[in-house]
Amino acid sequence: RRILGGRNMIKLCRVDHRLLHGQVAFSWTNAVQADCILVASDEVVNDEMWKTTLKLGKPAGVKLVIKDIENSVKALNSGVTDKYKLLIVVQTIHDAYRLVQEVPAIKSINLGGAKKQDGYRQISKAIFVGPQDEEDIKAMLDKGVEVEIRQLASESSVPVQSVL
Repeated sequence: RRILGGRNMIKLCRVDHRLLHGQVAFSWTNAVQADCILVASDEVVNDEMWKTTLKLGKPAGVKLVIKDIENSVKALNSGVTDKYKLLIVVQTIHDAYRLVQEVPAIKSINLGGAKKQDGYRQISKAIFVGPQDEEDIKAMLDKGVEVEIRQLASESSVPVQSVL
């Protein structure tokens, strides 16, 4: 039995190449009052060491689920996650783009950290983007998804279009 409006249980979808670290785990989990963190990553799902590290870094009393992108999409669209106040964390802007394409319930993306790579340009303190990232961001904006830059919940939100 579905609860009407249950789909809006996604509190935040965040891009952070470090995934779950002190700042994110506590600041954001508290700010959005999440009771479940979904790490959506094709890489982490097969890395036992990384999974263990993430489990150690999660706040007490918060459920942690680690799935690849495809299974994250299935779970988010099936309704099984509707009972949670969900914080979704992905490693890359492209992973966020992939989720946005497949999960209509994701209405906004928070850019928290994207690492520097060759040929990337810096658009904020902790965000570096390459040509593919810029295309992905534009596609998300065209779809009506809000994309903001904000490392900590206490900081002011910066709309990505103001720096692209």
